[in-house]
Amino acid sequence: MEVVTSTKITVPELARLKQAGQKIVMLTAYDFVTARVLDHSGAVDVVLVGDSLGTVVQGHDTTIPVTLDEMIYHSRMVSRGVNRALVIADMPFMSFQLGAKEALEAAGRLMKEAGVAAVKLEGGRKYAETVRTIVEAGIPVMGHIGLLPQSFHAMGGYKIQGKKGEEANALIEDALSLQEAGAFSIVLEGIPAAVAARVTAAIDIPTIGIGAGPDCSGQVLVINDLMGFVNPGEGQTPKFVKQYFQLTSSMTSAVKQFGEEVRQGLFPGDEHVYSASSKQKLSLHRGDKNRG
Repeated sequence: MEVVTSTKITVPELARLKQAGQKIVMLTAYDFVTARVLDHSGAVDVVLVGDSLGTVVQGHDTTIPVTLDEMIYHSRMVSRGVNRALVIADMPFMSFQLGAKEALEAAGRLMKEAGVAAVKLEGGRKYAETVRTIVEAGIPVMGHIGLLPQSFHAMGGYKIQGKKGEEANALIEDALSLQEAGAFSIVLEGIPAAVAARVTAAIDIPTIGIGAGPDCSGQVLVINDLMGFVNPGEGQTPKFVKQYFQLTSSMTSAVKQFGEEVRQGLFPGDEHVYSASSKQKLSLHRGDKNRG
């Protein structure tokens, strides 16, 4: 059953949703308009400005090239478009790996300059003290364990994690360490469903799954994957992705129709042309200043 509320989503509200047994809905966004649409739907609890923008926006093969300044730029746009949902920004590669002090400075910039409500960083026990330092400064932190895109090269590619018994136990230990350090939620990525269920049962804070089965406290997808807005001719869609729309094919059809109408002289038509006597004001502003 879909339960949509107008309540402003905060970190404590996510905990309440888990306690109430209500699934948490999280999607990515990288720009103002997309964020605005997601927030206006009323169905999205968390909007994540993911460093996945490196692959789906910038055209890189991995998320590794994304910089802190780029994350701030995109997060600032998304924050402007959101009133209800909780906005979280990924901490990009090398923004937190150098130490707790550097990580705190980077997290502070994301919150102060981009207006996000929380940050997310990849890694388990190894970064527990870093998480603790950021949380103690008043910045909420979401953890991320399992498949770690920023560790693409170390992991030898995008591979399912936790398939062996000792690996599954290590993920539970990672989750417990992050919870103890003060993380308010943890993303579980690329983990067998049974293992993700064990991790979720072992901790009190919400888990958000992506390729981790149905037993997590909530689910997240990259908005481009959900909308079928993918690079024409690219590889197979990941097994965990469900495409709810075919935006690439629809967009291609629209562009082709536009091209045909221009070449045939059908566009612009009379309804798209200003006359010398027209009293209509020219407006190029497509935004919505009323954010209420």
